[in-house]
Amino acid sequence: MVALDHPQPVEEVAQTPTRQEPTAGPADARMTGRMRLVLVVLLLAQFMLAVDFSILNVALPVIGQGLGFSLGGLQWIATAFALAAAGFTLLFGRVADIVGRRRLFLGGMALLGVSSLVGGLATGPEMLMAARVAQGLATAAVTPAGLSLLTASFPEGPLRARALGLNGALMSAGFTTGAILGGVLTDLLSWRWAFLVNVPVALAVLLVAPAVLAESRPAVRPRLDVPGAVTVTGGLLALVYGLTVSGEHGWTDPTALTALAVGAALLVAFVLVERRAAAPLVPLHILKRRSVVWGNLAGLVAFVTETSLVFLMTLYLQDVLDFSPLAAGLSFGVLGAGTVLGGVFASRFIGRFGARTALVAGGLLQAVATLSLYGLGESQGSLGLLLAATFVGGVGNMLAIVGFMVTATSGIPDHEQGTATGLATMTQQIGITMGTPIMSAVVVTSPVLLDGIGLAVLVNAGIVAAGAVLAGLFLRRT
Repeated sequence: MVALDHPQPVEEVAQTPTRQEPTAGPADARMTGRMRLVLVVLLLAQFMLAVDFSILNVALPVIGQGLGFSLGGLQWIATAFALAAAGFTLLFGRVADIVGRRRLFLGGMALLGVSSLVGGLATGPEMLMAARVAQGLATAAVTPAGLSLLTASFPEGPLRARALGLNGALMSAGFTTGAILGGVLTDLLSWRWAFLVNVPVALAVLLVAPAVLAESRPAVRPRLDVPGAVTVTGGLLALVYGLTVSGEHGWTDPTALTALAVGAALLVAFVLVERRAAAPLVPLHILKRRSVVWGNLAGLVAFVTETSLVFLMTLYLQDVLDFSPLAAGLSFGVLGAGTVLGGVFASRFIGRFGARTALVAGGLLQAVATLSLYGLGESQGSLGLLLAATFVGGVGNMLAIVGFMVTATSGIPDHEQGTATGLATMTQQIGITMGTPIMSAVVVTSPVLLDGIGLAVLVNAGIVAAGAVLAGLFLRRT
């Protein structure tokens, strides 16, 4: 049995808000037994949340037949989850700073377990939709709380980079695993197991986490900025809703344009509210940090492009090459392997060259790999190119994502880690939501599906390359 080190308190010192953790040197870059347990618990939770994003995609037609969803209503199974997950992430990131990160993490995991059980036992559309909204809220709570617990448990330097690399690798692998697992469970058992599989995992985390995770919250609790919470949550909900509708009906749809306008207005109002707030939800001085602003923009590009590329390649495999949903899902196992390799390799790369270089190099590698997909044809002989490009692109994408996480959360005082990780998580959720509608709008501009996919691939590669160049120009070398 591994002897556990004495737990180190993670309580924050409100009297010294500008003090930063010292960077761990080579002699400090060894994980203790307790650190490993913390890492396992948090990574298991994040992996499960990532699986939930994609596990139902393959099962949607079967769910519709089983519960009586209309064809138009099926998309809301995914949209309801995305709205809650993206809209409430920033709010819950701040709540974690106020009530305690471990407390919110455990509450979110309990909600995830209960909502997954309800979803698995659903007898009608209303019950299933309520479960998906609850799963989205649980994701919005657990993801920033878990990420801030991770950054607070590992000092800046090699240990934190290694932990974030593994977190990014498993998160990205979770998206791929979800697509594969959803197909396997639906074909062999029932779509209900796409929900029920979460229950034992959530229960295991809830049993182990209280003994492993130390609580972390300020000595003096700040007040919750209610006007800021209302404006930013409403703005994000409207933005995600507008993006979803535009992906389905086009960018000129009146409902989509109205929602996007309302979202933009509320987010502008949020900035104005924060300037006057005594205890702002997002202190504006955080947004003045170049590492936070440009790190999050680079992260947004990474998530928008890679998740939308999975959508494009799914269209290609199923509608051009006539692959079954399960075969298409299994094809993305190569992408998952690339992201795992990239996540494991990222900490060493960042330790040697820095997070800025990881953002630039990862983005450029992803851009080149994506650009090569323009050569895909109508025969299955193109499958080799697709597998090789998605593997290499997965390595580059994960290198960029870990670079983004390190950049956006480094140099932040402990008492603001919840806010910083909330911003990073919000970036992740919005990027995942934005990618597919944007690329859908590009694909439909061409009457020939393969030509539309090719054009979207070019746009995707251009966005990645531009993001990498901008990150290199505007992020200081560290």
